[in-house]
Amino acid sequence: MNTKPILAVNETPKFSQWLTLSIQHLFAMFGATILVPYLVGLDPAIALISSGLGTLAFLLICKWQVPAYLGSSFAFIAPVIAAKTAGGPGAAMVGTFLAGLVYGTVALVISKVGHRWIMNLLPPVVVGPVIIVIGLAIAPTAVGMAMNNPDGQYSTLHFSVALVTLAATILFSIYAKKILSIIPILAGIVVGYVYALFIGIIDFKPVLEAQWFEMPKFIIPFVSYEVKFTWNIFWLMVPVAVVTLSEHIGHQLVLSKVVGRDYIKEPGLHRSILGDGTATMISALIGGPPKTTYGENIGVLAITRVYSVHVLAGAAVLAIIFGFVGKITALINTIPTPVMGGVSILLFGIIASSGLRMLVDSKIDFADKRNLVISSVILILGVGGAILKLPIKDIEIHGMALSAIFGVLLNLILPGRQKVNENLFETEENRKTA
Repeated sequence: MNTKPILAVNETPKFSQWLTLSIQHLFAMFGATILVPYLVGLDPAIALISSGLGTLAFLLICKWQVPAYLGSSFAFIAPVIAAKTAGGPGAAMVGTFLAGLVYGTVALVISKVGHRWIMNLLPPVVVGPVIIVIGLAIAPTAVGMAMNNPDGQYSTLHFSVALVTLAATILFSIYAKKILSIIPILAGIVVGYVYALFIGIIDFKPVLEAQWFEMPKFIIPFVSYEVKFTWNIFWLMVPVAVVTLSEHIGHQLVLSKVVGRDYIKEPGLHRSILGDGTATMISALIGGPPKTTYGENIGVLAITRVYSVHVLAGAAVLAIIFGFVGKITALINTIPTPVMGGVSILLFGIIASSGLRMLVDSKIDFADKRNLVISSVILILGVGGAILKLPIKDIEIHGMALSAIFGVLLNLILPGRQKVNENLFETEENRKTA
């Protein structure tokens, strides 16, 4: 991979370049970042603002060395919906904050004892199947959004919107070149939106009535809700952080290869994990969804070879500004549900398929009964929606979290566990001396 930069990590671009390059990253994250709050019933404006604030916090904690953008995490969709159902938006925010604290705790341990323990705790044979569960568990949500009208009844007209959106997103994913290949979600949403406009199911009245400057619907602890810790919320949200930690490590490895720096060593995995956790906690404090580093933006870095952290910071500032523009928020809210459903069919499938890809890339041998048992238990518990009800304080551990916990425990208990490779970031020098 050619990692010779057009703009190095700490280079500052000219203003005209800066704006254009930052908008590019804004577009790359936009579709996925607003889709998550749309699915879980949170304000998309808050998702934009929290992604911007979270990214700036991440860059600061990583000493302005890691060019990454943090957007809404898909792994937490089902847990956030369950937490909201159990205790309202406030409960979901408490759970999100607790997940961020897990990141902080893991970062502290890594800074003291190194990172090998977490890689041994979360090998591909555990993480791969859990990622598959994340994609499949929320599949009914995507299909329901695609097929039904606003009254929840099947509608061929609305389903046609989802199918047009899905087809456009697939075509952009496969045939688009350069930057367009990085934003198939956003491009698909635009095409689906235009088709929905053509068949007359979009109402522009809210956009016309919206103010240019409008205060988003922040969800503030002790103001919007009473902060209350419950074990149910803990077990709904926290175990999912086990999986997103592995996702974070994967993104850091890919980013290291793209930029040509070993980010696992410098500024250190503990710093990037702390940055991710801090972004999630900031999001929880204002009413946004949990955060994660975005593969879409890493893709932009790979294509453009513009690695400047100033460009990512510019995108973060633009996202914050967009969150306060009432016309933009109102326009986002006019997107018909089937458009988001059509995009979600592909996106949730890709999440599940990425779990399969992890198993294939890691050469997991399913002739080994140990691997077969671990994967099988995770898949059935997760997709089946198993619930473990404990007599202690009426604690309930639900499917996705339960499957992750069982996967980790089985990996630790069953004999034959293999240790992971010491060198997380494989450089040319490492390969030559291997």
